[in-house]
Order: sequence, then structure tokens, then C-alpha cells
Amino acid sequence: MNFTRWSARLPGTQRRAARGTERSVPAARGEYGRQPEQTAEDGAAGRADVPALEEFSVRDLIGRLPGLVALVHGPDHRIAYVNEAYAAAFGPRPAGATVAAACPEAEELGLLPLMDQVLRSGTPRTVKSRRTQDGGSYTVTCLPVDSPRTGGAVLVHAADVTDHADAAERLRASERRHRETAVTLQRSLLPQELEQPDDLRIAATYQPGGTDAAVGGDWYDVITLGAGRTALVIGDVMGRGVRAAAVMGQLRTAVRAYARLDLPPHEVLQLLDGLAAEIDASQIATCVYAVHDPNEGKLVYASAGHLPILVRDEDGTVRRAEDPTGPPLGTGGWLHASGSIALPPGSTAVLYTDGLVERRREDIDEGVAALARALSGASGTPQVVCDRLLRSLGVTAEHDDDVAVLVVQHPSREGADAELFHNAALELLGGVEAAPRARAFASGVLASWRFPVELRDLGVLATSELVANSLQHGTPPMRLRLRRTDRRLIIEVTDGDDHLPRRRRAETEDEAGRGISIIATIASSWGSRRTPGGGKAVWCEFALPSRAG
Repeated sequence: MNFTRWSARLPGTQRRAARGTERSVPAARGEYGRQPEQTAEDGAAGRADVPALEEFSVRDLIGRLPGLVALVHGPDHRIAYVNEAYAAAFGPRPAGATVAAACPEAEELGLLPLMDQVLRSGTPRTVKSRRTQDGGSYTVTCLPVDSPRTGGAVLVHAADVTDHADAAERLRASERRHRETAVTLQRSLLPQELEQPDDLRIAATYQPGGTDAAVGGDWYDVITLGAGRTALVIGDVMGRGVRAAAVMGQLRTAVRAYARLDLPPHEVLQLLDGLAAEIDASQIATCVYAVHDPNEGKLVYASAGHLPILVRDEDGTVRRAEDPTGPPLGTGGWLHASGSIALPPGSTAVLYTDGLVERRREDIDEGVAALARALSGASGTPQVVCDRLLRSLGVTAEHDDDVAVLVVQHPSREGADAELFHNAALELLGGVEAAPRARAFASGVLASWRFPVELRDLGVLATSELVANSLQHGTPPMRLRLRRTDRRLIIEVTDGDDHLPRRRRAETEDEAGRGISIIATIASSWGSRRTPGGGKAVWCEFALPSRAG
């Protein structure tokens, strides 16, 4: 028997093996190694084991699909067929009934308008992860099918994605819990109630980003330093989530501790810079630390990569605090420097984080300029100004970043309110004669301010001790300053020596060393600090009776 004819009668696998055997036999080749031509009979035999698509039952295939399949026809979407998977999921559906009447799941999945669109456009449409009332989730595709007899049909294929949808929902729930934890932590680490200095009015707002934005590390703080001075802080930890909030909390706590040292702003940032690197070298933060001194009428500030402070004067003119600005905290290797900007009566200062002014596809300078325009027209209380700035800059509950805003007003005082705020100063000259002259000056000033006799006596005693301490341990120039606010009396003495006094226990035989202890005993609070010119200031405060003056 001819080898080719014999192999054609074998089943497909054996036939292919036989052909391989035939090709390996040299005698099967032509005289000069050419492959013999394949006969028509051989070609027909080679195609005999590949069935045509028409030989398969489409109904049988669709019936066995794990996906849910339904065929509907006509403009009213009458049911022509549903497969076993569809019937198992939603129950059997009678042929000829309309989808609207017999398939409540179609309405739950929003399929009726979808099928209308497919019939009109002849284009497939898909909806993803639609949920039914029984809790199942399905991704549904509707495909147009030519049907000359019925005027068009739609093949509906639904894939059960319940497991995927439930997993996605669990992930979203986990992210929501994580975000709520971060927001709760963030808010708990921010001041629950802002300190309100005598000379300033202050309000702050913190708004976390929308549900799609992870919580960041924005923070602010107000710290009263004593002697009428106030520290203002705003910062932003680069990062998101609980970790950023935790780093923010550590930095805020450190700022409060460093502020108690009453250091210049640039020295506070220098300390923070080293601490930020120790906390987490992978996260950096921007920060502005500013100090307001009512006697100076300005903000002295230092900035670590933060956006500039804006100040609105009483006439609506907005000024921007310029250099110096150093790199963000945590980068190291930089000596920060302090600058200043005037904050006269009637002016308003705004400290803020980048979430207020930064927008995608827009330079941040444009955002700062927009904030300046909004601030120019913003008046009212500090809280009103906060709210107006957020509205003007388009910050909503769905904003894509955290926003922190700190508004500080130095109010203009007139009439009875102005009578509650007074300043008096005396240059201390003449050696030992300076002490009695200072006592006489303090007595006259406190009497003119109509303080009760007991408070006047305490004030004169405190003045005497502070001046005596400066005369004994300080160097010229020396100056006595008295300040009265609506809540306290402040007495301060400055001199040219930068050695700060400390309270110590004086022994019975000691002739000196009791002055600071006396001050600490009679005053509400006391403290000292180095002044920028290379000297020091020692001060004490007395709380005023609620109806004094």
C-alpha cells in the first residue's frame, strides 16, 4: 500500500506521527533531495480533523457559559433566550415577555436605557460593577445583533464580579478607616483652643482634603511667650496619612518646647531642622515661625521653605514678607536667618499652607497672587476672614489637599478700649541714682493708670528688684518699660549684658541673690530672654483685677 494513502487512514495524531516518520526516510525524497508534491487526496485528509465553526451548536455553547447571557429582540426588548447561568442567578424568564415586565434585575442594573442606546447606535455598551438588591455585583455588556425579522436584537452578557466588588469595598472601607484615623489624629494634635494674646485677635482653620485625598501634615499654633510677646507657627509635613500626622505632632510639640526658650525665630528653626532629620530622614517639612512684639509693631520671622506671610494694611494694601527663606526642615546644612515685616494697628497677617494656593497646571505664584487679591477685600473678624479666603480660593469639602490658615489681626483701638492699653518707658542713667528714680517713675505711672494701691505697691517692688538686678549684673544701656493691657501689667528691664538670670536658693548669710525669688513670688509670671542687639530683657507680669481701670 502507498505510504501516503495508508497514513491518511490513521487518526489525526497517529497520522501526523506517521508523516514525521515518512519525512525521516531518505527514500521518500526525490532523486535530488526534493520534497515530493502533495496530492489533492493528501490535502483533503489533512483538513479532515479540523471541524468548521458551523459544526458547533451556538445554543449549546452559550448555554454552558459561566457568564450570564440573555438575548432580547425588538424595541420593547422581548426575551428570546436566557442561558442556564442567567436562570440560576435570577430565575427562569419566559420567552416572549418584555424585559421591563419579567426582569426586575434589568432595572436594578440600569439595562433598559442601555439596551435602547445599543439598538439606536448599533454600538456595544458596557456598565461596570452594578449592584442588585440581593447584593450581587455584575459587569454587563450589551452587544447589537442583526435580526431582520424582529428589527434588531441585543445580546446581554453579565459577568458576576461580586467577589471583586466586595474586595474593592473592603479596601475602600479600610482606606476610609485609615483616613478617619489620620484625620482624628491630625485634629487631636492641633490646638483644641487657640491662645488669645492681649494685643492680637487670632483665628485658624484646618480642613482635611476630600475623601479621595489622604490626610497630610498641616499644622498651626499660637504660643504666648510672656511680656506681651506671641509666637505664631504654621507648617506642613510633606507626606500623607498617619505617619505625616505623627511627624507633625512631634514637630509641633518641639516648637512649643523651643518657644519656651524664647529664642529668635531663626534659632528655633535651626533646632527644628536637626530634630526633623532625626524623627524621619525621609520626610521633610516646611515651616514659618514668627514672633510679634507689641512694643516693636512688627513680626520677626524665619521661614524654612514655606510660603510668604501676607499682611493687609488698614487701607487694603497687601504686602508680602520677602527673604530670608531657607530650605525645608530636615534637609540640614543651612543657617537660617530672621527677617521682619511691619504689623501696625489695623493690619491683618495671614499664614497658610500650600493647599490654599496650589493648583494643578498653575504656577504657585499665581495662587499666592490670587490669595493677595482675596485678602485685599477681606474684612471682619479673623474667623470671617478665614472663611472668606477659603471661599475665594475655591476650597470645598472635596478639595484635593489639606488646608491650614492662621489669621492674625492687630486691631486699632479707640475710645474706652484704647484707654486699657498704655506704654511708658524710662532710660536708666546715672548709676545708683537710677534705682530711686525708677521707683518714683513706676509709682507715678501706675497711679496715673488708676491701679489699686496694693497692685501699685507690688509693681513698684517688682520694678525695684528688676532694676537692682540690672544695675548689679548688667551693663548699659539700661531701660525700664511698663506696659498695661486690658488683662495684665508688664514690667520689663533691658540692659547690654547677655547673661540670663536664674532663680536660686539664697543662704541665710548671703547678701544678694534674692531678687529673682522675690519677683517669682509676687508676680503672676516672670522670664528672661536675649535681645537681638546682644543684651537681655528680664520681665514679670501681674494679672489685673477683672474690673481694674
